[in-house]
Amino acid sequence: ICRDVNYGWLIRYMHANGASMFFICLFIHIGRGIYYESYIFTETWNIGVILLFAVMATAFMGYVLPWGQMSFWGATVITNLLSAIPYIGPTIVEWIWGGFSVDKATLTRFFAFHFTLPFIIAALVLVHLLFLHETGPNNPLGLNSNADKIPFHPYYTVKDFLGVILLIFLFMLLVLFFPDMLGDPDNYTPANPLNTPPHIKPEWYFLSAYAFLRSIPNKLG
Repeated sequence: ICRDVNYGWLIRYMHANGASMFFICLFIHIGRGIYYESYIFTETWNIGVILLFAVMATAFMGYVLPWGQMSFWGATVITNLLSAIPYIGPTIVEWIWGGFSVDKATLTRFFAFHFTLPFIIAALVLVHLLFLHETGPNNPLGLNSNADKIPFHPYYTVKDFLGVILLIFLFMLLVLFFPDMLGDPDNYTPANPLNTPPHIKPEWYFLSAYAFLRSIPNKLG
Protein backbone atom coordinates (compact mmCIF):
# COMPACT_ATOMS: atom_id res chain seq x y z
CA ILE A 1 0.00 0.00 0.00
CA CYS A 2 2.92 2.37 0.65
CA ARG A 3 4.41 1.84 -2.82
CA ASP A 4 1.42 1.24 -5.12
CA VAL A 5 -1.38 3.47 -3.75
CA ASN A 6 -1.52 7.27 -3.78
CA TYR A 7 -1.10 8.46 -0.19
CA GLY A 8 -0.86 4.82 0.83
CA TRP A 9 1.84 5.74 3.33
CA LEU A 10 -0.63 8.08 5.04
CA ILE A 11 -3.34 5.40 5.23
CA ARG A 12 -0.84 2.87 6.57
CA TYR A 13 0.55 5.18 9.30
CA MET A 14 -2.91 6.41 10.29
CA HIS A 15 -4.01 2.80 10.71
CA ALA A 16 -0.90 1.75 12.65
CA ASN A 17 -0.78 4.80 14.94
CA GLY A 18 -4.58 4.82 15.21
CA ALA A 19 -4.29 1.61 17.21
CA SER A 20 -1.99 3.35 19.70
CA MET A 21 -4.32 6.34 19.96
CA PHE A 22 -7.29 4.01 20.42
CA PHE A 23 -5.54 2.21 23.29
CA ILE A 24 -4.60 5.52 24.95
CA CYS A 25 -8.31 6.48 25.01
CA LEU A 26 -9.25 2.95 26.12
CA PHE A 27 -6.82 2.94 29.06
CA ILE A 28 -8.03 6.41 30.16
CA HIS A 29 -11.61 5.08 30.02
CA ILE A 30 -10.68 2.01 32.11
CA GLY A 31 -8.78 4.17 34.61
CA ARG A 32 -11.81 6.44 34.99
CA GLY A 33 -14.06 3.40 35.49
CA ILE A 34 -11.81 2.03 38.25
CA TYR A 35 -11.49 5.45 39.95
CA TYR A 36 -15.27 5.98 40.03
CA GLU A 37 -15.94 2.33 41.04
CA SER A 38 -17.92 1.56 37.89
CA TYR A 39 -17.22 -2.14 38.47
CA ILE A 40 -20.17 -2.27 40.87
CA PHE A 41 -22.37 -2.38 37.74
CA THR A 42 -21.33 -5.94 36.95
CA GLU A 43 -23.11 -6.40 33.59
CA THR A 44 -21.70 -3.19 32.11
CA TRP A 45 -18.23 -3.93 33.54
CA ASN A 46 -18.16 -7.54 32.31
CA ILE A 47 -19.13 -6.50 28.77
CA GLY A 48 -16.34 -3.90 29.00
CA VAL A 49 -13.81 -6.58 29.96
CA ILE A 50 -14.92 -8.77 27.01
CA LEU A 51 -14.57 -5.70 24.78
CA LEU A 52 -11.02 -5.13 26.05
CA PHE A 53 -9.97 -8.69 25.20
CA ALA A 54 -11.64 -8.46 21.78
CA VAL A 55 -9.82 -5.20 21.00
CA MET A 56 -6.51 -6.67 22.18
CA ALA A 57 -7.04 -9.73 19.96
CA THR A 58 -7.81 -7.49 16.96
CA ALA A 59 -4.72 -5.36 17.60
CA PHE A 60 -2.51 -8.42 18.01
CA MET A 61 -3.69 -9.93 14.73
CA GLY A 62 -3.20 -6.60 12.99
CA TYR A 63 0.34 -6.42 14.38
CA VAL A 64 1.15 -9.76 12.74
CA LEU A 65 -0.02 -8.70 9.25
CA PRO A 66 3.02 -6.55 8.24
CA TRP A 67 5.01 -9.83 8.42
CA GLY A 68 8.16 -8.31 9.89
CA GLN A 69 10.51 -9.95 12.36
CA MET A 70 8.55 -8.81 15.43
CA SER A 71 5.27 -9.76 13.74
CA PHE A 72 6.44 -13.30 12.97
CA TRP A 73 8.13 -14.06 16.27
CA GLY A 74 5.39 -12.36 18.30
CA ALA A 75 2.82 -14.59 16.59
CA THR A 76 5.01 -17.65 17.21
CA VAL A 77 5.45 -16.93 20.92
CA ILE A 78 1.83 -15.96 21.69
CA THR A 79 0.14 -18.74 19.71
CA ASN A 80 2.49 -21.30 21.28
CA LEU A 81 1.06 -20.36 24.70
CA LEU A 82 -2.18 -22.09 23.67
CA SER A 83 -0.30 -25.40 23.51
CA ALA A 84 -0.30 -25.36 27.34
CA ILE A 85 -4.04 -26.19 27.31
CA PRO A 86 -4.27 -29.88 28.33
CA TYR A 87 -5.14 -32.44 25.61
CA ILE A 88 -6.44 -30.02 22.98
CA GLY A 89 -3.75 -27.31 23.15
CA PRO A 90 -1.46 -28.57 20.34
CA THR A 91 -4.47 -29.20 18.08
CA ILE A 92 -5.75 -25.64 18.62
CA VAL A 93 -2.30 -24.22 17.83
CA GLU A 94 -2.04 -26.22 14.58
CA TRP A 95 -5.57 -25.11 13.62
CA ILE A 96 -4.65 -21.45 14.17
CA TRP A 97 -1.38 -21.86 12.27
CA GLY A 98 -2.98 -23.79 9.43
CA GLY A 99 0.03 -26.11 9.52
CA PHE A 100 2.94 -26.98 11.75
CA SER A 101 4.40 -23.47 12.08
CA VAL A 102 3.46 -19.81 11.60
CA ASP A 103 3.26 -19.39 7.81
CA LYS A 104 1.16 -17.89 4.99
CA ALA A 105 -1.93 -19.85 6.08
CA THR A 106 -1.62 -18.22 9.53
CA LEU A 107 -1.45 -14.82 7.86
CA THR A 108 -4.65 -15.53 5.91
CA ARG A 109 -6.48 -16.59 9.09
CA PHE A 110 -5.27 -13.56 11.03
CA PHE A 111 -6.34 -11.22 8.25
CA ALA A 112 -9.83 -12.76 8.27
CA PHE A 113 -10.09 -12.44 12.07
CA HIS A 114 -8.66 -8.89 11.99
CA PHE A 115 -11.38 -7.89 9.50
CA THR A 116 -14.26 -9.74 11.24
CA LEU A 117 -13.63 -8.90 14.90
CA PRO A 118 -14.34 -5.12 14.58
CA PHE A 119 -17.96 -5.94 13.61
CA ILE A 120 -18.28 -8.09 16.75
CA ILE A 121 -16.68 -5.26 18.78
CA ALA A 122 -19.23 -2.78 17.34
CA ALA A 123 -22.09 -5.07 18.45
CA LEU A 124 -20.54 -5.42 21.92
CA VAL A 125 -20.22 -1.62 22.18
CA LEU A 126 -23.98 -1.31 21.56
CA VAL A 127 -24.65 -3.89 24.30
CA HIS A 128 -22.23 -2.01 26.59
CA LEU A 129 -24.15 1.23 25.96
CA LEU A 130 -27.52 -0.49 26.54
CA PHE A 131 -26.40 -1.69 29.97
CA LEU A 132 -24.93 1.75 30.68
CA HIS A 133 -28.28 3.41 29.93
CA GLU A 134 -30.00 0.95 32.28
CA THR A 135 -27.70 1.67 35.24
CA GLY A 136 -26.52 5.22 34.48
CA PRO A 137 -22.82 6.19 34.56
CA ASN A 138 -20.87 7.01 37.71
CA ASN A 139 -19.74 10.61 38.17
CA PRO A 140 -17.46 12.61 40.51
CA LEU A 141 -20.38 13.73 42.69
CA GLY A 142 -22.00 10.30 42.93
CA LEU A 143 -25.41 11.79 42.04
CA ASN A 144 -28.02 10.21 39.80
CA SER A 145 -31.16 12.31 40.13
CA ASN A 146 -33.04 14.16 37.40
CA ALA A 147 -32.93 17.43 39.38
CA ASP A 148 -29.12 17.51 39.09
CA LYS A 149 -28.96 16.79 35.35
CA ILE A 150 -28.21 19.30 32.59
CA PRO A 151 -28.98 19.10 28.84
CA PHE A 152 -26.46 17.16 26.77
CA HIS A 153 -26.53 19.89 24.10
CA PRO A 154 -24.90 22.40 24.06
CA TYR A 155 -22.87 21.76 27.24
CA TYR A 156 -21.37 18.35 26.49
CA THR A 157 -21.44 18.55 22.69
CA VAL A 158 -19.22 21.67 22.74
CA LYS A 159 -16.88 20.19 25.36
CA ASP A 160 -16.60 16.87 23.50
CA PHE A 161 -16.12 18.64 20.16
CA LEU A 162 -13.13 20.55 21.54
CA GLY A 163 -11.74 17.30 22.96
CA VAL A 164 -12.11 15.53 19.59
CA ILE A 165 -10.38 18.42 17.76
CA LEU A 166 -7.44 18.26 20.21
CA LEU A 167 -7.22 14.46 19.82
CA ILE A 168 -7.23 14.69 16.00
CA PHE A 169 -4.52 17.38 16.14
CA LEU A 170 -2.27 15.21 18.35
CA PHE A 171 -2.98 12.18 16.18
CA MET A 172 -2.05 13.92 12.93
CA LEU A 173 1.05 15.38 14.62
CA LEU A 174 2.10 11.83 15.46
CA VAL A 175 1.27 10.46 11.98
CA LEU A 176 2.91 13.25 9.94
CA PHE A 177 5.99 14.06 12.04
CA PHE A 178 6.72 11.00 14.21
CA PRO A 179 5.11 8.05 12.37
CA ASP A 180 7.61 5.43 13.64
CA MET A 181 7.93 6.68 17.21
CA LEU A 182 5.69 3.97 18.69
CA GLY A 183 6.78 1.18 16.33
CA ASP A 184 9.67 -1.27 16.51
CA PRO A 185 12.53 -0.84 13.97
CA ASP A 186 12.95 -4.64 13.79
CA ASN A 187 9.52 -4.92 12.22
CA TYR A 188 10.85 -3.32 9.04
CA THR A 189 13.04 -6.41 8.59
CA PRO A 190 11.12 -9.10 6.62
CA ALA A 191 10.14 -12.16 8.67
CA ASN A 192 12.88 -14.77 8.83
CA PRO A 193 12.10 -18.06 10.65
CA LEU A 194 15.85 -18.85 10.80
CA ASN A 195 16.84 -15.64 12.60
CA THR A 196 15.37 -15.00 16.05
CA PRO A 197 15.65 -11.35 17.23
CA PRO A 198 17.67 -10.97 20.47
CA HIS A 199 14.79 -9.13 22.17
CA ILE A 200 11.21 -10.06 21.28
CA LYS A 201 8.90 -7.44 22.74
CA PRO A 202 5.32 -6.42 21.90
CA GLU A 203 3.83 -3.04 21.11
CA TRP A 204 3.63 -0.66 24.09
CA TYR A 205 -0.08 -1.32 24.70
CA PHE A 206 0.68 -5.02 25.33
CA LEU A 207 3.49 -4.36 27.80
CA SER A 208 1.28 -4.96 30.87
CA ALA A 209 0.27 -8.39 29.54
CA TYR A 210 3.92 -9.00 28.57
CA ALA A 211 4.98 -8.24 32.16
CA PHE A 212 2.56 -10.90 33.45
CA LEU A 213 3.94 -13.34 30.89
CA ARG A 214 7.55 -12.64 31.85
CA SER A 215 6.77 -13.13 35.56
CA ILE A 216 5.72 -16.76 34.96
CA PRO A 217 8.76 -19.07 34.62
CA ASN A 218 7.10 -21.44 32.11
CA LYS A 219 3.85 -21.65 30.17
CA LEU A 220 2.39 -24.21 32.61
CA GLY A 221 2.64 -21.62 35.41
